[in-house]
Amino acid sequence: MNEYDVLVVGGGAAGLSAALVLARAWRRVAVVDAGAPRNAPAAHLHGFLSRDGAAPRDLLAAGRAEVTGYGGQLVDDTVVAIEPGFRVRLAGGSSLAARQVLVTTGLRDELPDIPGVAERFGRDVLHCPYCHGYEVRDQPLGVVANVHHALLVRQWSANVILFPHTATVTPDDRERLDARGIRVVEGKVARMVVEGDRLRGVELDGGAFVARAAVFVGPRFVPNSGLLTGLGCAVDEDGWVVVDPAGRTSVPGVWAAGNAVDPRAALITAAGAGSTAAMAINADLVEDDIAAFSAAADRRRSP
Repeated sequence: MNEYDVLVVGGGAAGLSAALVLARAWRRVAVVDAGAPRNAPAAHLHGFLSRDGAAPRDLLAAGRAEVTGYGGQLVDDTVVAIEPGFRVRLAGGSSLAARQVLVTTGLRDELPDIPGVAERFGRDVLHCPYCHGYEVRDQPLGVVANVHHALLVRQWSANVILFPHTATVTPDDRERLDARGIRVVEGKVARMVVEGDRLRGVELDGGAFVARAAVFVGPRFVPNSGLLTGLGCAVDEDGWVVVDPAGRTSVPGVWAAGNAVDPRAALITAAGAGSTAAMAINADLVEDDIAAFSAAADRRRSP
C-alpha cells in the first residue's frame, strides 16, 4: 500500500492547486481523480486570470503537468471510501495510505426537469452569468424560475425575459423586475427548442414559442461530500460540510476545499481555496513532525 503525506481526492482546480503547493513543499502527495470534471460541457472557462478563454481540459492538463513536474503523483481512479487513519480505497481495487487527506470532489448540478436543458447545458443553456454572460451579451436572453438570476442577467442584455415556470412572482418581485426592464412571460416551460444544434427559444405549455438565443437556469447544487460525511465531518443546517477559512473540517487530518464545501466558488476561487488549504496542511504536518520527534526523544531518555 503506497503511503503519502497528503492524499488529495479530486483533480480539479482546487485539488491540483493544493497538490502543487504541497509538492513544492517537498511533501509526498498524490491526487486521485476520476476524470469527470463538472465543467466538461463548457468549451471555455472565464474569469480565471491569465487563463480566460482557455478550454477547461487545457487548464487541467497544465495543472497536472506542473504537479508531476515537482514530483506529485497522479492516480486515475475513483475513491470509494476513506477509512480513519487514513486508508483510501480505490474503485480499481488498490489502496493508498496518507497522514492527512484533502477532499476536493466538487458538486453536481441537479437541473430542472425540462426537455432540452440537460442536452444544452454549458452551451446555450447556462447557469453562471459571470462565466458566460459576456459571450451572450446584447442577445435575447431568458431566465427560468429565478427572479434574482434574472436581475443579474439583465446586466449583460437589455432584452431579458423571465419565465416563472412553476415559481411564484410576488408584487415586490415584479417591481424589482420592472426597475430593470425585465419582461415576465407566464406559463410553464415545456421544452427548449433546438434546431441545427442551436437553441432557438422556449416553448411553453400550450405551444407558445418565445425566441431566445440563450437561457439561464438555476440548478440545485448537491455537494459530492459522501467521503467527508462518511468520516463524520460536521455539516451545517443545509447539509454542507463545515470548514474553517483554511479548509479544516471537524475531523482532525481531514480537509476540504472548492465546490465540495462552497457552492459559490468559481474556478479561481476554488484554486485559491486549494492553495490555502495546502499551506495549512503543511503547517499542520510540521507540528506533527515536531511532536513525533519529541515523543521519540522522550522514549530514548526513558530508563
